Amino acid sequence: MPQRVEFQLDAAGVREVLESPEVRQMVDEAAGQIADRVRGAVKAPETVEVHPYTTDRQAARVTVADRRAMAWQARDGVLTRAAAGIGADVKERGGR
Repeated sequence: MPQRVEFQLDAAGVREVLESPEVRQMVDEAAGQIADRVRGAVKAPETVEVHPYTTDRQAARVTVADRRAMAWQARDGVLTRAAAGIGADVKERGGR
């Protein structure tokens, strides 16, 4: 029978890691890779932007500032494919 192991989550330690410069760098690199893939897939590559931000963790948003972007995403899934192409786990999120 396996030995039982006690585990206590250190919320402050987890928060420290999620807000760290190292995680910021990883997030920014991933967002940059996604943006590069999107630039290669759209007709107006100069409109692809990366917006880093922090909530309870480091995060970044990749946007296409072009009025045709919604059609590109709906028709070709340019953002979804770009994110999946770097191994990101893509999930639908309502409200945005």
